[in-house]
Amino acid sequence: MAPSSIVILTGAGISAESGVDTFRDKDGIWSKYDLNDVATPEGFARNPAMVHDFYNQRRASLANVKPNPAHEALARLEQAWHGDFLLVTQNIDNLHERAGSRKLIHMHGELTRAFCANCNIRCDAGETLSVETACAHCGSRGYMRPDVVWFGEMPYRMERIYAALNACDLFVSIGTSGNVYPAAQFVQEAGRAGAHTLELNLEPSLGFSDFAEAEHGPAGTIVPRWVERLLASRD
Repeated sequence: MAPSSIVILTGAGISAESGVDTFRDKDGIWSKYDLNDVATPEGFARNPAMVHDFYNQRRASLANVKPNPAHEALARLEQAWHGDFLLVTQNIDNLHERAGSRKLIHMHGELTRAFCANCNIRCDAGETLSVETACAHCGSRGYMRPDVVWFGEMPYRMERIYAALNACDLFVSIGTSGNVYPAAQFVQEAGRAGAHTLELNLEPSLGFSDFAEAEHGPAGTIVPRWVERLLASRD
């Protein structure tokens, strides 16, 4: 029997296949930068220019990557699905949107967005941000920052996410390591609510044993295959 409500969580593994640098792998971004310098409110307060340069580079790199078959398959699933559907991503890139996903929450924020700490307005970041960037709403300078969730900050729209997890009957985790919280606990939350849980990952995650079912391999291969099976089960 096909599920009526789906929640999908995606992590760095799905975008890595498009060439997006990961953060936690052995040769990932955190092996080259101290996260305390570029991914904390305290680091931004100490050296905002360094932080802006770090995220400006990440933002510019988006022009060199494109959605892969896994992103495209999830967008196709959203468009074809008649029940409730929510895609939650830990990624701050825009590859899901570029593939066509619309029912989407960026729980860790978005590289392409900016946030004014003076008036709390969010807006498009443009190509670059700097300490001289003026807020288009309040006009202040020195308050604009990347609209990303830093260490020590609360991920976005958690109330909406937990409501969906407790209402879904299928939870799927794709390309996640299972060591970033609170996302690592989503499988337990959905499982307690009675959802079937599935891991689609390159290799078993740290939370592998919490899933009822798993399939391992490259996301660009296994995700389109799973989507086709799911859509066929509905017919």
